[in-house]
Amino acid sequence: MSTPTPLSPGTPTATTESAPDDGALGWLRALGPRGRRAFAGAFGGYALDSYDYFTLPLSMVALSAYFGLDSGQTGLFTTVTLVVSAVGGALAGVLADRIGRVRALMITVITYAVSTVACGFAPTYETLLVFRALQGLGFGGEWAVGAILVAEYASAKHRGRTLGAVQSSWAIGWALAALVYTLVFSFLGADLAWRVMFWTGALPALLVIWMRRHVRDAPEAAAVRERSAEKGRFTAIFRPGLLRVTVFASLLSTGVQGGYYTLATWVPTYLKGERGLSVVGTGGYLTFLISGAFTGYLTGGHLTDRLGRRRTIWLFALLSALCILAYAHIPAGSDTLLLVLGFPLGFCMSAIFSGFGAYLSELYPTAVRGTGQGFTYNTGRAVGAVFPTTVGFLADSWGVGGALVFGALGYGIAALALLGLPETRGKDLA
Repeated sequence: MSTPTPLSPGTPTATTESAPDDGALGWLRALGPRGRRAFAGAFGGYALDSYDYFTLPLSMVALSAYFGLDSGQTGLFTTVTLVVSAVGGALAGVLADRIGRVRALMITVITYAVSTVACGFAPTYETLLVFRALQGLGFGGEWAVGAILVAEYASAKHRGRTLGAVQSSWAIGWALAALVYTLVFSFLGADLAWRVMFWTGALPALLVIWMRRHVRDAPEAAAVRERSAEKGRFTAIFRPGLLRVTVFASLLSTGVQGGYYTLATWVPTYLKGERGLSVVGTGGYLTFLISGAFTGYLTGGHLTDRLGRRRTIWLFALLSALCILAYAHIPAGSDTLLLVLGFPLGFCMSAIFSGFGAYLSELYPTAVRGTGQGFTYNTGRAVGAVFPTTVGFLADSWGVGGALVFGALGYGIAALALLGLPETRGKDLA
């Protein structure tokens, strides 16, 4: 046997070389080619999911005028979407465990795209409400399935920032919707413009064609899932070992999404109706809010890997509640302050979501990961839908700005829910 030649000083070794997953984009390199394609599919799906969702809030004022709606009726659009999304999310989660992550993801994207386009043809308020409910079926399942797909490719070291990057695509879809809204409503009359907004929701169909050819489930996780007798069993997430997790994760999701959707639904109406901003002016203010959201998603992803899942969510629950209170109480005429405060508001209410994809994936075993994540995340959407509806009814007496304060309650619920959940940072998924 030959003796290895001694290394001279300074020669790189396996322990001194830079790891391929180091650096600002180390998390992306660590995914590997298949993982990066899965990331692209989930990123694109969630961005377009966001785009299709925001076609409604941005068109709310025009819809109210067109159909002669009061604040309670317009708030019901959001409630119906989010309540039905709970059903869609639970079904998509079960499908993801039974037929695979990618196939379930494509089904959800097609569902929300077709339903959004149908909204643009609605002849009555009731018809639009039905189409919006159908959109909720796909909207509810897309995020949970896409997050699991990427989580099962990501390393434990980088899972938080990887899923935070996926989450950041929500801000990109939101920004695209705000841009299209500004253009469409600037050049078309309001009675046609809201319909055109919904018709542009056909874009996700192009993503499905690409995903069908290029994206696959993570092999190791797929093998574990296929071997399990429990895969896709809805009752499994309520057995003694997982019941506590399911209850408290649902409460966590309810609080965070109740606060978030209160703002996402009513801030455009608040800016245009109570602050008197034009279409272009509203778009400018939303730019600050959305820029903060994008930065918050990325920052929150890094923090959830450094501080842990629970600490990061605690921190941003507190900060989000404080930002809502400040934003809703800005004095009349202080529009510059309203503009500037939009950035930290968007930052905090989005950063809290960054750890969700990683955290919920890590709370459940592989065989029921889709079922557990789909149910808890979307139960939160459904129950959290009470918040924007409540704001809608309170707005007639309190004003939209005053009623927005109700959203801060959601973040308090989220903080309390964390008391019943474990820390999962560093957990390997198979």
